Amino acid sequence: MSTQQGVKLQIESDHVVLDNGMLKLTISKPQGMVTGIQYNGVTNLLESRNDEIDRGYWDLVWSKTGSTGTKGSQERISGTSFSVIVENEEQVEVSFKRTWDPSLEGQLPSLIIDKRFIMLKNSSGFYSYGIFEHLAEWSPFNLPQVRIVFKLSKDKFHYMAVSDNRQRFMPLPDDRSEKRSKPLAYPEAVLLVNPVEPEFKGEVDDKYQYSCENKDLKVHGWICSDPTVGFWQITPSNEFRTGGLVKQNLTSHVGPINLAMFLSAHYAGDEMVLKLKPGEPWKKVLGPVFMHLNTTTDGRDPLSLWEDAKRQMAVEVQSWPYSFPASEDFPKAEQRGRISGRFLVHDWCVSETSIPGNGGYVGLAPPGEVGSWQTDGKGYQFWTQADEQGLFSIANVRPGDYNLYAYIPGFLGDYKFGSSVTIAPGSSMDMGDVVYEPPRHGPTLWEMGYPDRTASGFYVPDVDPKYINKLYVNHPDRFRQYGLWDRYTELYPDKDVVYTVGKSDWAKDWFYAHIPRFLPKQQRTKEGEYVPTTWQIKFYVDSVGNTSSSNVGDYLLRVAVATAHVAELQVRINNQDMSSSPLFSTGVIGHDNTIGRHGIHGLYRLYEVLVPAALLSKGENIFYFTQTQTKSPATAPFEGPFQGIMYDYIRLEAPPSSPHCLSLA
Repeated sequence: MSTQQGVKLQIESDHVVLDNGMLKLTISKPQGMVTGIQYNGVTNLLESRNDEIDRGYWDLVWSKTGSTGTKGSQERISGTSFSVIVENEEQVEVSFKRTWDPSLEGQLPSLIIDKRFIMLKNSSGFYSYGIFEHLAEWSPFNLPQVRIVFKLSKDKFHYMAVSDNRQRFMPLPDDRSEKRSKPLAYPEAVLLVNPVEPEFKGEVDDKYQYSCENKDLKVHGWICSDPTVGFWQITPSNEFRTGGLVKQNLTSHVGPINLAMFLSAHYAGDEMVLKLKPGEPWKKVLGPVFMHLNTTTDGRDPLSLWEDAKRQMAVEVQSWPYSFPASEDFPKAEQRGRISGRFLVHDWCVSETSIPGNGGYVGLAPPGEVGSWQTDGKGYQFWTQADEQGLFSIANVRPGDYNLYAYIPGFLGDYKFGSSVTIAPGSSMDMGDVVYEPPRHGPTLWEMGYPDRTASGFYVPDVDPKYINKLYVNHPDRFRQYGLWDRYTELYPDKDVVYTVGKSDWAKDWFYAHIPRFLPKQQRTKEGEYVPTTWQIKFYVDSVGNTSSSNVGDYLLRVAVATAHVAELQVRINNQDMSSSPLFSTGVIGHDNTIGRHGIHGLYRLYEVLVPAALLSKGENIFYFTQTQTKSPATAPFEGPFQGIMYDYIRLEAPPSSPHCLSLA
């Protein structure tokens, strides 16, 4: 679909209309709420039965400084002034700004927010971005979430697509009503017992089942088959998102609702909440993102709109950074810099020399500690993957000071370059060889799992047929089914996991989440309905190294945790007495909510446990891993069965003086 009409702007008393002949966008003035999208003969693709403020909007969640957790007050961002930034036949850009002054203290977060909308000539869609600014003299606050929400017509949009293998016809929002559904363990999840369309009966609907990692979350949306129309949200860059490439975000869900997530604490918790300090200024551009509309003109299958949306996504990615946003806070390509180099890995137990970091993730993020990028939301991040030779190049980096960070599947830990890196406008920096030396105490005695920062290598059970989502039957993302946590008690009703190195298979014998056991009513006590669980790792040693007081003869246990939620891991060796002091404890860690939200990873944590040789015996030895934390979900909805740890990788290393290494390659 194309047109030669230029972009027209019509300013009315309480609305503005952007029209390029292909689509017409109506926005309330000065609030900046998208009230109508007219396209392909459809008067409004949005849910016109909703109030005008409940169709297409920016919103945020904020809380007072010092607050903990991810909850807070929600603000549907409403502009107080309207202005035209650009108006010509090629482009219209309009602004809806809301200001702040001390009279609003406690009512709104102390932010100036400028919401922008752009329409281009001959473009089947529109762009939106926001400029958020906090001045140093203003009161600080926390900002857990910022997003754009579009609520599409429920009569038209029934088919949702997130990826090639994650798309389906969806239930109606009416199916989530009290008379048609049954509440489950938390409000987001319901069992459909009397849906409008019988085909959905017995399925679970839960928006978290459609979460996606940032690196894979470039296009998602909905299809209407009569008339044939697709509505897609395209995110061409991750630079403005929270937490790096593998941070998980919501996408689309029953409504039909389409989301563009900018800041989010999902799958991370309080540690990822943006927290401004007293006297700290902050400014960030979120977006632009592109809302793409498409249709078919030759009777093609409506599902072909997904393929077209992917092609448009590639065009948008290639066009980044856009040349047309008018804000001076959005640097164009010539105002940005580039960095390149070669990423190498040197683990002396794998290779005597450095090897190419093939597939390693290399990125620039705000200066901080090793791994601090995974909880950062204040600044910008720029990531890429190294090629087979370890070569990497990161283009279009905003000017500023960064640290160079990296990590690589197959090896433990995180890399940080020794000094900060300054990117100047138009600069090109060659870092040369960047060598990562993963943590290593001694040769590998045994290992469990694969170190890729997820629990994907461990055993994920079949879903209980009562709680099925048909999309994930025979699907590689089987962990996205509801209620898998309850399968642990069914599979291990009396005894916990026992894993024997050399005999057991971690893909079959190591449950994907270390969680409490649910007690039958007759066994419950006043302490609650869940009890801690202790998993065993049995292993054999032919001989024990030096048992002197020197650490040289000690062993080292490395435990990489893919996610944790209000959990504590205690480790003991050859001692099952849980009342005794553990060899190691993490303390209570994590608010990732990954188990309940059908993820396979949250925040990555790496622990090392020094194991004195004197505690080992020739022959059989046993590590006891106890997850101690249990609470009642009646008082804490995301606790009880959701408290636990997902392991990424576990390795026992011999003393450094041992002669042999087990290659991880």
